[in-house]
Amino acid sequence: MEAELTRRVAQAAALLRAGGLVVYPTETFYGLGALASRADALARLAAAKLRPAGKALPLIAANLAQVESVAALDGPARRMAGRFWPGPLTLVLPAAPGLDAAVTGGTGTVAVRVPGSEVARTLARLAGGPLVSTSANRSGEPPPVRADELSPTLLAEVDGVLDAGPTPGGLPSTLVALERGGPRLLREGAVPFAEVLAAHAGPVAHGGG
Repeated sequence: MEAELTRRVAQAAALLRAGGLVVYPTETFYGLGALASRADALARLAAAKLRPAGKALPLIAANLAQVESVAALDGPARRMAGRFWPGPLTLVLPAAPGLDAAVTGGTGTVAVRVPGSEVARTLARLAGGPLVSTSANRSGEPPPVRADELSPTLLAEVDGVLDAGPTPGGLPSTLVALERGGPRLLREGAVPFAEVLAAHAGPVAHGGG
């Protein structure tokens, strides 16, 4: 990344560490983020999104080490990580003990990915932990691909906007639950489910950023 963008990412990370809410780009749309470890920020984020109570919040992580701070990664999950991360595949995995119920929705699982966006990965790395990655729109509104498409009502609730230009848009991340019987598709997205099934059946790979 260029020096100016790196500086702005560092500023946004400082806001997140302080319990703030930040809008930032992913490999699909702009997301609304908070540190998963900050219960106060999670409550503010849910209110800003007008998100129904008890609905889980998806996360992004900078790398596998951050994923392992919030989720259990078994062999099949590592195959998925090696094949698709960084990238738009969100895995629903067993949550680590102590993960905030605002993230898990009380399910005992967490949805997480290492995103394809270098900006998003760097933001999570500098913030020091996984971030909420829900689209930066009020519930029921379309997700933005540009920072200037953000709703004024949502903007009033956030502490910073990390504008890195337009995002690709298109399909959201594919959402897959890894269960004993194999992968279960929860949401169609940018990664074809047939590729997920093929990777699940293959040998263990190492990677994930």
